[in-house]
Amino acid sequence: MFKRDKSLASECKKELFSQGATWSILKNDKKNFHSLSQLVLSAGPLKSTPAVKHSKTTHFEIEILDAQTRKQICIVDKVSQTSTIHDVKQKFHKACPKWYPSRIGFQLECGGVYLKDYITIQSVASSSIVTLYFTDLGPQVSWITVFLAEYTGPLLIYLLFYLRTPYIYDTKESARRMRHPVVHLACFCHCIHYIRCLLETLFVHKVSAGHTPLKKLIKGCIFYWGFTSWIAYYINHPRYTPPSFGSRQVTVATVNFLICEAGNHFINVVLSHLNHTGNSACFPSPNYNPFTWMFFLVSCPNYTYEIGSWISFTVMTQTLPVGIFTLLMSIQMSLWAQKKHKLYLKKFNSYTHRKSAMIPFIL
Repeated sequence: MFKRDKSLASECKKELFSQGATWSILKNDKKNFHSLSQLVLSAGPLKSTPAVKHSKTTHFEIEILDAQTRKQICIVDKVSQTSTIHDVKQKFHKACPKWYPSRIGFQLECGGVYLKDYITIQSVASSSIVTLYFTDLGPQVSWITVFLAEYTGPLLIYLLFYLRTPYIYDTKESARRMRHPVVHLACFCHCIHYIRCLLETLFVHKVSAGHTPLKKLIKGCIFYWGFTSWIAYYINHPRYTPPSFGSRQVTVATVNFLICEAGNHFINVVLSHLNHTGNSACFPSPNYNPFTWMFFLVSCPNYTYEIGSWISFTVMTQTLPVGIFTLLMSIQMSLWAQKKHKLYLKKFNSYTHRKSAMIPFIL
């Protein structure tokens, strides 16, 4: 009995020994596999796998509806995702030649804002089919045409009155009465102002490539040309009376006029070099030029200098038409300045709150 138990114990011992050997072998195998895998991973990839490029271009289908009747006008197909609204206008013009791109207005919904030409289709598309509402904007003209017409007219009209053509004033009365020096000085200052505006329009301002309705050009020309005729008629009239305080009033007003004209020019130069796009955009800061220090006080110093010029011209000539024109210009520019001031506060992160929009500490 004892021998039998002893043999069973020996068999169990052998079995346990064999199991332990097997476990140790498996453990060593795992350890070796782990070491091998670590070696392969540390060696890095044997060869970079080239990425497979899927050349799949998404095209859109543009459905154009009439904004008033909401009836379909046409469908512009095969529009790539990089195409802009301007490209769609070109294709729409080919389908409907009677509407030129400049007079085409597209909206995402009726009564919405008109889409800018530089907006891409991909940015406004929610699916492969995009619906745009068309509005005929009427005859359009470029902005540079508007500015050149508004500034050229006053320059020529004033010179026409200054030369005292026979069909404007009485020839005998014009020959009998001598002109006061302020009349010649006023003509010089008036020409300087509009020549500066013309040159800045051509070489300084970054005029928008967009268009505006023709009626806006007509309104602007009526306003500027009409007031210039009224102003020039009074100042160049043979019976014109000089300012009340004589040469002292004229001298002070002239110096201030020239300072404001110079300040307006330098401010426009600074504004023309601004970058208004991207996150790095910032509001213009004053530089070494003293005329730019007005940025410390107001958001739109160009309007400040513009109004200063016309106030000086009013004091210089002391005429009612110039005063009325200055008042109307001041009201209009104050509205523009307040609108721009609000836009600056929203657009520029580093923009500090100015005390005023156009007139320091007041407006």
